[in-house]
Amino acid sequence: MITISRYTPESRHEWDKFVRNARNSTFLFLRDYMDYHADRFKDCSWIARKGSGIAAILPANVSEDGILHSHQGLTYGGWILPEGHVDGADTLDIFEAAIEKWKDEGYKALDYKPLPYIYSLHPSQEDEYALFRLGAVRTECNLSTAIPIAEICRKIIGNEESSDSPRSFYNKLRRRALSKSARLDFTIKEYNDAAPIMAMTTACLKERHDAAPVHSIKEMQTLKDLFPEQIRFWILEYASSPQAAVCIYDTGRVAHAQYIATTTLGRELDLLTPLIDYLINEIYTSHPYFDFGISNENRGQYLNRGLLRHKASFGATGVAYNRYFLDLA
Repeated sequence: MITISRYTPESRHEWDKFVRNARNSTFLFLRDYMDYHADRFKDCSWIARKGSGIAAILPANVSEDGILHSHQGLTYGGWILPEGHVDGADTLDIFEAAIEKWKDEGYKALDYKPLPYIYSLHPSQEDEYALFRLGAVRTECNLSTAIPIAEICRKIIGNEESSDSPRSFYNKLRRRALSKSARLDFTIKEYNDAAPIMAMTTACLKERHDAAPVHSIKEMQTLKDLFPEQIRFWILEYASSPQAAVCIYDTGRVAHAQYIATTTLGRELDLLTPLIDYLINEIYTSHPYFDFGISNENRGQYLNRGLLRHKASFGATGVAYNRYFLDLA
C-alpha cells in the first residue's frame, strides 16, 4: 500500500537521512540546499511511504498556474529512491498513487526533470520507464559532456604504452594549449570567497552570451558556507589577478562545473585549459565523472557547437539532461 503526503518541516531530519542513503541523490536534495531560495519557489515536495517506511521522495515546487515541478530551483530532480527494495513496478505504483493524490488536490500537470544517470550510485531510471507508461511527453533534451575520469585512469594504468593520466584523451589542440601555458607564470588557488568567481562569471556571461548567473554573490556565498566540502571555487591567477575560474559542485561521484568563467586575457592565453587540466588530474582524479554541464539554450533546441567541442577536446562525451511533461487533467 503506497501513501503519498506533502513534505513538512517536521520531516526535515527524516528527509535528509533518506537523501544521504539513497541510490540516486546528491547534496542538492538536502533541505539546507533546497530551502535557501524558499522565498522564490513555493515548496511542494512529496514523500511516498510503503507501510511505515519511506519508499521515495520528490523534491518539488508548485507554480501559480497549478503546475507541479520537480523543483525549478534545481538542475535535476525526480523521485529519489532508496538503495534497494524499490523496483520498476514499485516506482510505477508510486507514480500512480501520487497522480491520484495530485489530481484530487487540483494540480494540472507535472513538469519532471530526472537525475542524469552519471549522478546515480546504482542504475535508477525506473522513473523514466514509468513516465513512458503514463504517457508523458519529453519536452526538453539538453546535451552535457562528461569525462569518465576513473574509467580512463583504470584503462591507462593497464596499458604500459600509455600515459598515466586522462591527458592521453585530450585532442591535439588541447595538448598544444596545455604545452603553451606551461611556459607562463600562473598560480591556481582555492578561494572561500564567492565574490571573485561570481564577479568574473557575471562579466563573462554578460559579454559572451548576454546572460546572467543563476545565483547572486550572496546566494553562492550562503551555499558555500553551508556546503564547504561540496562547493569549491578554483581560480587561476596570472599577471597578479584572476583570469580563469571554475565553481565545482562535488557530489562524490561527479565533479560538476557549475560555473566556468574567464577574463578577456584569460581567453586570449587559453588559461582555462591549465585550470581544468589541474582539476581533472590533481583534484578530482578519483571521481567517476567530471561533468562540464550543458551546451544548450531554448530547452535544447539550440546547440552551441563551439562550446560543446571545447569541452569534448578534453575527452568528454555526451550525457542527456531530459525533461518530461505529464498532463494531469
